Amino acid sequence: MAVEMEKKIEELGIVPVVVLQDIKDAKPLAQALCEGGLPCAEVTFRTEAAEESIRIMTEAFPQMLVGAGTVLTKAQVDAAVEAGAKFIVSPGFDPEIVDYCLEKQIPVFPGCITPSEIAQAVKRGLRVVKFFPAEQFGGVAAIKALSAPYVGLKFMPTGGVSAANLKDYFGCKSIIACGGSWMVKGDLIASGKFDEIRQMTAEAVKLAGEIRR
Repeated sequence: MAVEMEKKIEELGIVPVVVLQDIKDAKPLAQALCEGGLPCAEVTFRTEAAEESIRIMTEAFPQMLVGAGTVLTKAQVDAAVEAGAKFIVSPGFDPEIVDYCLEKQIPVFPGCITPSEIAQAVKRGLRVVKFFPAEQFGGVAAIKALSAPYVGLKFMPTGGVSAANLKDYFGCKSIIACGGSWMVKGDLIASGKFDEIRQMTAEAVKLAGEIRR
């Protein structure tokens, strides 16, 4: 299951990181992402609307690859999966969360920014980890340096990734995909500017395609 998930994420190239404050925005946002050519979302568990938003998205658009981000507890893992989340993302490496997901065969991408954290991930057989916050912790240069001793491990940088530096990130062979929120900014969602989100998503997909060609 994890390998199949990793392949889908790699094909997409960009994982929109979404913060939803109101469940009413879940369906139109999902529609905008799908129509923009990016049927994927990492819905962060930072708000009370996250769980129900995941449920709404997955039921309305079953073809979407919807995951849960900022997962900090085993209870959140259960809630997210019950709502329809296909993968779990955590901001840091929490052994309890990672082991729980592996035990239940749930694809998990923990945040790793140090050799020690990466070593724990590799020890558990993980092939892809999140690198967060990417820009603040050295960006592409840091990922390249960490990739040297950990051959075969892939990274999904999130935090500070944008259309402006996407080319730099995709220039690194160890990067499987990039997480980003520039096309799904909170103010755009709150203002109901889903046409603009769809347009920015389409532009992001086009840009990623040109870079990775």
